Amino acid sequence: MAVKIRLKRMGAKKRPFYRIVVADSRFPRDGRFIEEIGYYNPIETPTKIEVDKELAMKWLRNGATPTDTVRDILSKQGILKEFHEEKNSKKSK
Repeated sequence: MAVKIRLKRMGAKKRPFYRIVVADSRFPRDGRFIEEIGYYNPIETPTKIEVDKELAMKWLRNGATPTDTVRDILSKQGILKEFHEEKNSKKSK
C-alpha cells in the first residue's frame, strides 16, 4: 500500500479549505483517508496552517511520502527538518 500525506479539498466553490490527511494513493483526492493530521486555510490572512507534529512524524517514520505542496507546508513548520535530523542521527550511530 502506497501511503501519501496529501491535501483533501473542502469548503465552498472559490473558497478552498484543505485538510492534511494520510491516505492510500489509490483513493480519490477527496475520498477515503486513513487519518487527518492537520489543516491549511489559504484564504485567511495570514495563511492558517495547523499540523499535529507527533502524527506527522509518526507517518513519516512509517514511510508515508508527502506530496509537493504538503512537503512545503511541513518544511515551513519545521517538521521535515526534525525528521531528517532524527533519521541522520540514527544512521550515524
